[in-house]
Amino acid sequence: MALKSPRQKLQPDLPPKAPKRSRHVRNPFVMVMNFFFSVIVLTVIVGGIVFYWGTQEYKKPGPLQSQTTVVVPRGAGMADIADSLQRNGVIDSTLLFQASVRLQKKAGDLKAGEYLFGKGVTMEEVVAKLEDGKSVVYKVTLPEGLTSLQIVERLRQDEILVGDIENIPPEGSLLPNTYTFGRGTNRQQIIDQMKAAQEAALERIWASRIDDLPLRNKNEMVTLASIVEKETGKADERSRVAGVFINRLNRGMKLQSDPTIIYGLFGGAGKPPDRPIYKSDISSRTAYNTYVIEALPPGPIANPGLAAMEAVANPSTTKDLFFVADGTGGHSFAETLEEHNQNVQRWRQIERERKAAKKKREAQDAASSDTSN
Repeated sequence: MALKSPRQKLQPDLPPKAPKRSRHVRNPFVMVMNFFFSVIVLTVIVGGIVFYWGTQEYKKPGPLQSQTTVVVPRGAGMADIADSLQRNGVIDSTLLFQASVRLQKKAGDLKAGEYLFGKGVTMEEVVAKLEDGKSVVYKVTLPEGLTSLQIVERLRQDEILVGDIENIPPEGSLLPNTYTFGRGTNRQQIIDQMKAAQEAALERIWASRIDDLPLRNKNEMVTLASIVEKETGKADERSRVAGVFINRLNRGMKLQSDPTIIYGLFGGAGKPPDRPIYKSDISSRTAYNTYVIEALPPGPIANPGLAAMEAVANPSTTKDLFFVADGTGGHSFAETLEEHNQNVQRWRQIERERKAAKKKREAQDAASSDTSN
């Protein structure tokens, strides 16, 4: 180390010179790459934060305060669906909803329908429900024994169904049952469903029928089943009533079924409730009146249910040829006309007693009303 002179000692020491910058650092390409790398890192960090936030928002309870329904029309785009959900308070961000759906590639999987959403439903649950098509389900019950015209009228009265039914289906071509549907279902779709169900049922039942039935085809089976359906509503009587008619057909006897008189006179519209059946109606010469015509009428008088058709395909094996109401909602059966006439007399006595009891009640009600006034 060199000795400093007194003068040199009084002068301050100079800092060391900075090292020369690397040529690589000063290279423009390196500088650009450093910038882009910084941007990428920042983007990843911001993206991660946004993704984390979005995931939390997607899975957290939504703003809906009470359950509500939202209708998604057929052909609605994702923006329309998101706006509808937001208007109804189901979601609070259309942007997040659309982004979530697109990221999951489910834009084309959202189905039309009417959806019920519960309080606080998450956006994740909303998307899953729309994807699965779990819309609100409605039911329409079409009982056994209705005519095709009566079924069409009931469907027309349903306010959830849409569209009209142009043609009344052939009698006996529809299978009565309870059918489910979503909002926007066309009435004709229910008719088509009933027809398909009836065709499938007929194939199965006709194939399982017993041998030697006096029925030439499925239409005759449905025709007789429709008469059985109108004659009794008791499940344990159907096969026995069917057996009576099968016995009469085998013997060449007229079926003599009252419901065929009514159908012959009034058709599918049915008898007006205040219109009685007159004695003269029994001899009315219509194509359906089985008190006049031989054997079966030309077609069904209603749409029978499965049980009535199965009863005709597999009737009870008895010698019964007659039946009449017994006053309990069922019927008394008989093998001979003499026995049947006795059952008829008992039924008429029950009717007389009921009429007398009704008059007595009406008189008591009238007296009670006069006293109170």
